[in-house]
Amino acid sequence: MSSDDAHPPRTLTVGVGAGSAGFGHERGGGVDIDTTDMVLNVGPQHPATHGVLRLRLTLDGERIVDCEPIVGYMHRGVEKLFEVRDYRQIIVLANRHDWLSAFSSEVGVVLAVERMLGLEVPERATWARTLLAELNRILNHLMFLGSYPLEIGAITPIFYAFRERETIQEVMEEISGGRMHYMFNRVGGLKEDLPAGWLGRVGSATTAVRSRLGQIEDLLLTNEIFVARTRGVGVLSTELAQAYGVSGPIARASGLDLDLRRDQPYLAYPELIADGALRVVTRTEGDSYARFACLLEQVRVSLDLVDACVARMRELPQGPVNVKLPKIVKVPEGSTYTWTENPLGINGYYLVSRGEKTPWRLKLRSASFNNIAVLPEVVRGAVVADLISILGSMFFVVGDIDK
Repeated sequence: MSSDDAHPPRTLTVGVGAGSAGFGHERGGGVDIDTTDMVLNVGPQHPATHGVLRLRLTLDGERIVDCEPIVGYMHRGVEKLFEVRDYRQIIVLANRHDWLSAFSSEVGVVLAVERMLGLEVPERATWARTLLAELNRILNHLMFLGSYPLEIGAITPIFYAFRERETIQEVMEEISGGRMHYMFNRVGGLKEDLPAGWLGRVGSATTAVRSRLGQIEDLLLTNEIFVARTRGVGVLSTELAQAYGVSGPIARASGLDLDLRRDQPYLAYPELIADGALRVVTRTEGDSYARFACLLEQVRVSLDLVDACVARMRELPQGPVNVKLPKIVKVPEGSTYTWTENPLGINGYYLVSRGEKTPWRLKLRSASFNNIAVLPEVVRGAVVADLISILGSMFFVVGDIDK
């Protein structure tokens, strides 16, 4: 007997069996054959991870047994950097963790500092901040409305989404000089007043975007391939969203009716609520389709809010948009917590001061961290092909996870 006969090769079966996708219409169908679990790394550089994120998957065939998000590749210690910069300088750092929501992230920091100082900013600044925050929200949502279909095989929508982004970017760039990191907020108000005729150009931009937004809806929401890839996929329950602190459009697509603009209003949102311009978009399905549809409808809400802000600012008399402060701003000793409804969810800022020109501690609670923390619960039991559909619909920015 040869040595080969004495030690026959061992057969290892992977990729088929109970965890395989099968050949029918039902996800996860197939022949019930014992398989060996396999560990697969998605990322840290992968088109579906929106940046440097790594997912460590344990697979039974094609079915996901476990998922471990491994974060920290983009961590830069921004909270420690806050502590060695004065209150004007930290704004340039605070708008970079979520590069799609730069203006909104600036707002949270300046509101915390202004609360500690007891500052009341001019009315024009309050309304302009609200207007710009909603324009920034539209830009954020349009990016995901274009990139998410791309991840599941639809190329065309990203061209439509970026056309609308450029329309809004033009007015944001005109007023601030920046396309991503606007640096337009200041402690006590805004950098400068609005350019002449700018409100009219904002109105034209929102009218153009609103008239064309239905094209993205028509391309996707009734597309049988998009529906098949997203409906009933990655269901996130209301209870699970609450348990993990998920917020923003992801939570509202799961029936969690929470929006700080309405529930803890700041800036000019109290008046917008009274005028009926603000409505909170919710859905109950909690799947990838609901998250996308919720995001799309929120763009329409933000367009309505921008129009309401433009109308109100036309009525306001000319005046200052900031409060003059000393060259060195020292915040009184104490602490405060400010939170805002950023485009991706709730951002929180815990500011502790020892009476100096720099914060003793500025803790940042970012929305994306909680939104991605729930991912293992959502993808467990799904097949690998659906992982991309679920992951993309969680709408996160990796820098916002890592800070």
